[in-house]
Amino acid sequence: MSESLEVDSKVEFGIDSVQNGNCVDVKKEMPNCVTPGCGKPAPLGCPKCKQLNIQNSNFCSQECFKGYYSQHKQLHKVQYNCTAQNITPSGIIINYPGFSPTGDLMPYKQTPMRTIPEHIARPDYASDERGIPYSEHASKQAGHIEILNDEEIAGVRKACQLGREVLEIAAALVKPGVTTDQIDEAVHKACIDKECYPSPLNYYNFPKSCCTSANEVVCHGIPDLRPLRDGDIVNVDISVYHNGFHGDLNETYFVGGNPDKESINGPDFVWMFRFSYKVG
Repeated sequence: MSESLEVDSKVEFGIDSVQNGNCVDVKKEMPNCVTPGCGKPAPLGCPKCKQLNIQNSNFCSQECFKGYYSQHKQLHKVQYNCTAQNITPSGIIINYPGFSPTGDLMPYKQTPMRTIPEHIARPDYASDERGIPYSEHASKQAGHIEILNDEEIAGVRKACQLGREVLEIAAALVKPGVTTDQIDEAVHKACIDKECYPSPLNYYNFPKSCCTSANEVVCHGIPDLRPLRDGDIVNVDISVYHNGFHGDLNETYFVGGNPDKESINGPDFVWMFRFSYKVG
């Protein structure tokens, strides 16, 4: 890490000052350190964030800055994606009070839910305020497994084929620097182009058109503004609804050209999981 902190000129020092004729305790105005679990008064600012006009980026000490830098520097990469999408980068990483992450992965903010043109056929939950799949509930309560005829089986196969085509489009975007929101945007557009409804969208109010689960996220991760990093793994889960049938499939991808073989994100771990799944 080559960055060094600078004194934030916006933070005043001293016991008190006078504003509009009233005494004000300036210490109360000092921002807190953004390192999760710290919260100490933070008079020092990240010079790169200042250059990129990223707000609320103060640290209490150089040591805190160094310890959190591997995660903090993601803000700098996000700035470029935010500029392209006309999104304000300030506060792009979500810090939950009292929560200390065990790894580098942090939750990022999400873009608004995307819409589907009216001519695209959709499942019953798509327009439901709570996203409840009533037909799914009815099927489960019927107490029997429905046997499909040849025409219906062909419909399922078609939905799965279209889902695979959409997944391949998503897979082509998996590379360092690309956000999972950008993958979701491409999936959303591909579904519309193929006359499909993206099944995850509004399913129990799920806000996105696919699931992207990076690293320690087990499944059903929500696409957000976090850029993928070299060495990540990410599972992309695609479901499409076409002519009354859902096609559902997923794949796990390595991010970058040189996955670390010794890491839990390395190829040996992923291949071992795939083998265990096939034989077990």
